[in-house]
Amino acid sequence: MITLDDIEDMTCLSREEIEAVAEHDGLPDVNATCLAEYMMHEHHGAAKLQQMICEDIREALHKGNKAHAKDLYVVLHHFLRAHPEAARGAQA
Repeated sequence: MITLDDIEDMTCLSREEIEAVAEHDGLPDVNATCLAEYMMHEHHGAAKLQQMICEDIREALHKGNKAHAKDLYVVLHHFLRAHPEAARGAQA
């Protein structure tokens, strides 16, 4: 039987990055995994995922949840290191 871990391992994203997508769109992890993987193969999809994580950081800060914002910043930093094409101004 295929598990969520198996599905997540088939993507180019970390579990934390997938959790950020799930949080942003209010999706179960398996759906967020499929959406995120699909987006990574879209034109400017990585930049869209970067924007989603940034929006979640902003929302956490507005709610006064600095610890969660910090956790999401770590996710963003890892994402940009692994996918430099996501950075603003990056050549597509």
